[in-house]
Amino acid sequence: MKKSIKYGIIFLISLGGLVFLFGPEVVPENFQPQEILEISQNADVIIIFNSGGWGDTPFEEAKDFAPIIEGIQETLEDLGYNSLVIPYKRTKNDFLGKIAGAKDFLSSFKSSSEVLAEKVEFLNKNLPDKKIIIAGLSAGGALVDETLEKVSPQIQVYAIAAGVPFWHDNFESENILLLDNNGKDSLVKG
Repeated sequence: MKKSIKYGIIFLISLGGLVFLFGPEVVPENFQPQEILEISQNADVIIIFNSGGWGDTPFEEAKDFAPIIEGIQETLEDLGYNSLVIPYKRTKNDFLGKIAGAKDFLSSFKSSSEVLAEKVEFLNKNLPDKKIIIAGLSAGGALVDETLEKVSPQIQVYAIAAGVPFWHDNFESENILLLDNNGKDSLVKG
C-alpha cells in the first residue's frame, strides 16, 4: 500500500512537471489593437495598465495601483490632455493560465513582453499623434520594464514601473520612471 502511494505521488509530481514544461501557451484575451484605434479618438494619452501579482486584476479592483493611475490621469487632465486606460492581462484566470503565467514569470516575461511590445508598436504606428504610457506594479512593473526594452527606440513610449521585484535587472532608459524607494522596494522587500 505504501509503495503504491509513493509511486502515485511520484507520478503526479512528474505529470505536473511535464504540464509545466510542455503545457500549452495560454494567452489571456486582451485588448485588440484595432479596437483601441476606434475608442482612442478623443484621447491624447493611452495608458496601458498592468496590475501586480498574476496580472489579471481588473483596473476597478486594483486598490494598490489604480489610485496611482488615476492620479496620473488627473495630472494629465490638469495639463489639458485626455487619457484612456487600457488594462493588459498577463495571465488567464484559470489553472492552465496560472501555469503559463508562472512559466512566463520565470522567463522574465519573455513571451508576454514581446506580445505587448508588438501591440505598443502597432498603436504607435497607427496613432502617431498619441502618447503611450505603459505602467505596471510589482511583477507588472517587471513586464513593463521588459516591454520597454523590446520596443523600438525610435518610438516615443513612456513607462512607469512601481515596486519591481528585487531580482529583476532594470532596463536603463530615460523613458522609464522607476519607483523603487532608491533600492529594494517595500512592496517586494516587506
